[in-house]
Amino acid sequence: MALSASIDQGPAVASRRMDGSSRISYVSILMVACMTSTFGFSPGQPPEWEIERFLRGDEVDTAVITLERNRRTFAWKCADVGREGLRLRLGASSVTLGGLLKHLAWVEELYFQNRLADRQSMAPFDQRDPEDDWEDWAWSTAADDTPDELRALWVATVHRSRDALAVALSRGGLEQTTPSGMSLRRLLADMIEEYARHTGHADLLREQFDGATGEGPPPGFPVP
Repeated sequence: MALSASIDQGPAVASRRMDGSSRISYVSILMVACMTSTFGFSPGQPPEWEIERFLRGDEVDTAVITLERNRRTFAWKCADVGREGLRLRLGASSVTLGGLLKHLAWVEELYFQNRLADRQSMAPFDQRDPEDDWEDWAWSTAADDTPDELRALWVATVHRSRDALAVALSRGGLEQTTPSGMSLRRLLADMIEEYARHTGHADLLREQFDGATGEGPPPGFPVP
């Protein structure tokens, strides 16, 4: 599956992009691996969350598990789709699966790197201006990228986001104020909303492309 190669490359990409010494990068990778495993989401593996924690966890459990479930469903909707499928549009809409991968990768960078970690986005987003490029850039340029490049880009940003969130949660709870002025609670709620909306778009596009439907991935589908 095309997504598998992207998953395997993700931690390495994140490690190369992180600021600071190699020791800090190594510790950060351990933190994110510990965090995702603790919540039942280990990259490259099927999820193993506890039903009790899913049903009655605290607000951190609920927010992180909900975001990770949405990310995994989105990954499933975009998996095993070639160039033709990633370029498919419905009616006059500019939304495509490829555009969604690129757009959500930018959203991950905007929220978790710029607004939470107060650090620069990874390429190619570091050269983009949200004021000028937000509405059109991801949708108009996704067709220039290969399917593997688009999936790898999105997975790399997800891994970087988990790293930034792990660092933030090591400092406190969801009430903490981020450098952008919003609470971590608000930031995660916005991300969940973003994925819920766009996974709905992906659902319609995938069904139009090859007839595949379903509310959630099969049990063995790996965490991105």
